[in-house]
Amino acid sequence: MSMSRLILFAFSCVFALAHGEDKTSVVVWDEQQPAQKAAYENFLGNAIADHLKKSSDLDVKSVWFTQPEHGLSKSTLDNCDVLIWWEHTVKQRLPMPIPKDIVARIKAGELNAIMLHSAHWSSPFIEAMNEVTRDRIKEKYLDKAEGKFEVKYLHPQLYRAPNKQSLITPHVDERRFPDGRVRLDVYLPNCCFPGYRPDGAPGFMTTLMPDHPIAKGIPKTWKVTQTEMYDEPFNVPEPDAVIFEERWEKNGEWFRSGMVWNIGKGKLFYFRPGHETYPVYKEELPLKIIENAARWLGAE
Repeated sequence: MSMSRLILFAFSCVFALAHGEDKTSVVVWDEQQPAQKAAYENFLGNAIADHLKKSSDLDVKSVWFTQPEHGLSKSTLDNCDVLIWWEHTVKQRLPMPIPKDIVARIKAGELNAIMLHSAHWSSPFIEAMNEVTRDRIKEKYLDKAEGKFEVKYLHPQLYRAPNKQSLITPHVDERRFPDGRVRLDVYLPNCCFPGYRPDGAPGFMTTLMPDHPIAKGIPKTWKVTQTEMYDEPFNVPEPDAVIFEERWEKNGEWFRSGMVWNIGKGKLFYFRPGHETYPVYKEELPLKIIENAARWLGAE
């Protein structure tokens, strides 16, 4: 290569870096529920996106449910490193090929996801937790099978909260037969919890993993000023990491409020604080956590 071409090549590399071709591509998906207007003038998802756009290493796009293809075209997902998801009321209205495609991309390591608050009952989150359950059944039983396993996956009644006496899911019932056969009845996760209270009482957070990248710059203890309460047990597979815990003063409820799951080659981070009528995502620390998570998941 001639000296002039070498200089031109070097200049083009510097130009590409300066213009963000190495940025993490973040897509913020929001159902844009009208009730959000009580706390967010231009919708909750846009508030998060506007904050993330201040970071020079993040390339941020805001999309929403009523757009063509629900904002989730193949092109959008092909150019997404981190997908942030807010949902509360549109469950069962998102065509199932979209959630399955999202989880397949996570599993392949093509994108990572951040699910917020009431997205615990979104179809991508449910599909992701089902996939974690199936993978763990395969790893624990099927990959090491000495006998013949019969596996039956049992789905919970969708969008019906458990009570304190309900079977905690996922759950496996084993029945072993004299001829070596083993029947596994696998109760898939309900992805909900037995109690909630939308009274706006503050949530008191504890950072359990201060050295985790998502917790960078977050104090050991801190407060979400106004939020909805969720009460354990959260019926999901055991997380690979629990970064934050949250408690409430009224009745001593608690919740694992920041959890990470490995899904194949990808990851999903669930962050609990919220409610569309409370300005949680105008507060410094919740926004910082989303920013940290987007940056870490983008690097992953």
